[in-house]
Amino acid sequence: MRQNSISENRAAMAARYPEQFRKPVAARLKVGAIVFTFVALFLFGVWRLDVSLSRIISGLWQLGWFVTLMFPPSPEGHFQTYLVATFETLGIAFLGTGLAAVLALPFGFLAARNVIPVWIFRLLTRRFLDSVRSVDTLIWALIWISVVGLGPFAGVLAVATSDFGAFGKLFSEALETADNKAREGIRSTGGSYLAEVRFGLIPQVVPVIAAQVLYYFESNTRSATIIGIVGAGGLGLHLSEQIRTLEWQQVSFIILMILVVVAIIDWISSRLRLAIIGSRAIS
Repeated sequence: MRQNSISENRAAMAARYPEQFRKPVAARLKVGAIVFTFVALFLFGVWRLDVSLSRIISGLWQLGWFVTLMFPPSPEGHFQTYLVATFETLGIAFLGTGLAAVLALPFGFLAARNVIPVWIFRLLTRRFLDSVRSVDTLIWALIWISVVGLGPFAGVLAVATSDFGAFGKLFSEALETADNKAREGIRSTGGSYLAEVRFGLIPQVVPVIAAQVLYYFESNTRSATIIGIVGAGGLGLHLSEQIRTLEWQQVSFIILMILVVVAIIDWISSRLRLAIIGSRAIS
């Protein structure tokens, strides 16, 4: 009974608004062409990259064998060394994230449409940020290692350079989405342009920027481990060494340390982000 009522209502609406229910043939062909293109690209990628189900199954058996060799996890007398490397990894993530945020803040203002009215400056700034952001953190680590040598300093520079481009884009978007009513109020009282930005714009975006920085610090804790594999210090360096020497029990112990550290950082940063969002809602 209910189904019949729905069908009758649909028929009545179709009769009343036929142009809304009559889908053009060209639109249907366009949707079909898009779906066909994506399916064809997917199948071509599977063929071109030699994706094989049998290789996946055999690889899972090999992975299972590696997992059995990882138990029980053990530092094999290197716990203090791994603990120092853990704090080194946190230091790389913290310093790299902080340095990137400080350097990217002025570029975020230069790339914001509601701060810089001259389009050529915004265009050049955004293209510069895009070019920096397009290079992965691991590539920046390899570049900085060749410049300053092995060690955590190269890791800090790699994280800072990679996040600089991302922060510049995120900060500019946060500025552009801010409410202009506060700026208009300051302008109506005779305030200068700098006063509009300082008192009408910055207080709105500071909580957003702080939440973004906290999230990237959490993410960079993992990134600092990855770049350590190529020689940028931290736990990743020890992880790479133990994998090369087939010390699987130590490998599993280092992985557990990474998981614990990431979980703690995730919990702390989540609490801080909620506190920042809550304070922003109250204000």
